[in-house]
Amino acid sequence: MKKESYLGVQVSPLNYEEILADIDKRIKAGEQSTLIAVNPEKIITAQKDSTLRELINNATYQIPDGIGVVLASKLKGGSITTRVTGIEMMERLNGHAAKKGYKVFLYGAAEEVVTQAKEALEKKYPGLSIVGYENGYIQDNEDLVHKINQSQADILFIAMGSPRQELWIRKHMPHLQVKVFQGVGGSFDVLAGKVKRAPEVFQQFGLEWFYRLISEPKRFKRQLALPKFLFQIMFK
Repeated sequence: MKKESYLGVQVSPLNYEEILADIDKRIKAGEQSTLIAVNPEKIITAQKDSTLRELINNATYQIPDGIGVVLASKLKGGSITTRVTGIEMMERLNGHAAKKGYKVFLYGAAEEVVTQAKEALEKKYPGLSIVGYENGYIQDNEDLVHKINQSQADILFIAMGSPRQELWIRKHMPHLQVKVFQGVGGSFDVLAGKVKRAPEVFQQFGLEWFYRLISEPKRFKRQLALPKFLFQIMFK
């Protein structure tokens, strides 16, 4: 897969369907895969944070979560034509798992949140096999790794926030038999109904960032990452 690079950060050009097809091939080959969501804010941060940059660039799939990444690709003549959001990728992976018979494990968030997320996914995707879950407050990682391996999970979703979840994956992946790892941030909260996503119209036009801004004006400084990112793409 030929990846695109923006300010030293790699981005996968694959869409949802292409990622799922590629994951199937890698699972059959016994290979492990990691997914990490990439947006302008994360790319700007990665310029100063070498650890974050390394975590992103070493992933199997750096999905273009932010509309700014899609715009950057258009500006540079790249092949990324659509966003691949973290939560939508998670949902599609669960739907795919239900069809293919892959087993899923959920890790992270509060006990109430992860159990409600589990119930929501099982209701939405009949036949989905969620073989285990654990809240994000467990202290014994060795025991957790054993529990995940005992479950024979194929896919592991970790909701700990970035980059903590990616650091956890890097540390424990060699000891896990899981084939697909995705850090999903606050997605369990959305699935559990604790946090609302932007309305569909905002999602369709890649304006979730704008919805979050008008919903939470205190995010203004964070949202400045988008124009800063596009300025650097055009003039650096």
